[in-house]
Amino acid sequence: MTPLITIAVIAVVIFATITALLARYKRCPSDKILVIYGRTGTNKDGGTSSARCIHGGGAFVWPVIQDYAFLDLKPISIEANLTNALSRQNIRIDVPCRFTVAISTETDSMNNAAERLLGLSMQEIQELAKDILFGQLRLVIATMTIEEINSDRDKFLTNITQNVEAELKKIGLKLINVNVTDLRDESGYIEALGKEAAAKAINEAKISVAEQEKVGEIGKALADRDRDTRIAETQRERDIQIAQTKKDKEIVIAATLRDEAIGKAEAEKDTRIKISEANSIAVRGENEAKITIANSEALRREREAEANRRANAAEKVQQAMALEESYVAEQKAETARAERERSSQLANTIVPAEIAKQRAIIEAQAEAERIREKAKGEADAIYAKMEAEAKGLYEILTKQAEGYKEVVQAAGGDPSKAFQLLLIEKLPELIQIQVEAVKNIKIDKVTVWDNGGSNGENSSTANFISGMMKSVPPLNDLFNMAGLNLPEYLKGKESGETPTIQLPTDSKS
Repeated sequence: MTPLITIAVIAVVIFATITALLARYKRCPSDKILVIYGRTGTNKDGGTSSARCIHGGGAFVWPVIQDYAFLDLKPISIEANLTNALSRQNIRIDVPCRFTVAISTETDSMNNAAERLLGLSMQEIQELAKDILFGQLRLVIATMTIEEINSDRDKFLTNITQNVEAELKKIGLKLINVNVTDLRDESGYIEALGKEAAAKAINEAKISVAEQEKVGEIGKALADRDRDTRIAETQRERDIQIAQTKKDKEIVIAATLRDEAIGKAEAEKDTRIKISEANSIAVRGENEAKITIANSEALRREREAEANRRANAAEKVQQAMALEESYVAEQKAETARAERERSSQLANTIVPAEIAKQRAIIEAQAEAERIREKAKGEADAIYAKMEAEAKGLYEILTKQAEGYKEVVQAAGGDPSKAFQLLLIEKLPELIQIQVEAVKNIKIDKVTVWDNGGSNGENSSTANFISGMMKSVPPLNDLFNMAGLNLPEYLKGKESGETPTIQLPTDSKS
């Protein structure tokens, strides 16, 4: 009994498990949305999905980790009687409306509805939607005038739809229909517009009646004119038809007489043509018989000539073939003789020339290699010499730079003082240059006759000596030409001051 009980228990467990699993498969009616929440995977952005919405079909709901609920898709009718809404003209109006909304079946909207409307009753959803509708309706009315709202209802409804749908979509709803009834305002502006429209319609009706009466009178006059015109045209067409009938009659008679004459002439022509054709056929038959005879004679002669030609040709072909065979034999003999001569010439002339050519090429390559090695050796020698000179110059400049560096350090780090120290060393050479400029001037004796200056000016002798001294290059100018500047204490007086040399004057009579 124990095995039977165990099998029965296992069967019951399996049956219960299958039944429970089948009960977890939920089908979604067409007027509802199946919302599965819990552990539903990830969304398209990679985050955790809050719910999975299904419209139509079905899905398996895992026990423990998932659960489900339904959202009703039945339309919701919301009455929104908006009062004291401020238009763009700052006129307050009453706008009674009725909106029809429902939960949307779009993917994003279903997810929004599952997140924000799941668990709410129909009355709570209606109140939530009504708040949104009132706000957006006031916003639309604030952007339009009363004339636009009253006369262009399509634009008004389009603006409401655009604004309301965007907000309803955020909570998963969709606008199905909007119905706006009569507009009212406290100031009577809409009533005045109605009276204005009524008066305008009455005036337009009166104008239309007058226009129609005018059209009737004009139509009557045009009808009378058309009647008289058509009567005159009918009489004219009758007269034209009579004249045309007479003309056609005369044309038919003339054509009949013409056809009769043409028929006679055609008959005579046909008779003459038939006679001529019979004569030509007889002559053509005679000529064809003569041609047949001539062709037969020519064919006979042609065949005799062809037979003679073939015989002569066959004889000549045999002769030509014999000559050809003899020529071929002679050609082979000449070819063999030429080949033998060519081999002899190749052995006696071409082979030594080829050997000489190879020898010349090898000698030229050896000479070129010797020249290259010599040039390479000379280039290496020049490079070594230049490298040694460069290294020597580098050592000289390096030592000189080190010496200048020590001079600057000795001058306390002041480059201008170091420059003055170096200048003191070069000062004897600079003075020597100035001395060289005047050393060749030989002056044994100077005799001056001068009567002295007048009016406080220098004398002629003083001016002469001054000009001669100016002709000697000053030390400062010499330094300037060398790109240097003397210290201030060596420059002496400014160039604007002219040195004065006073010499004693010797008056002689």
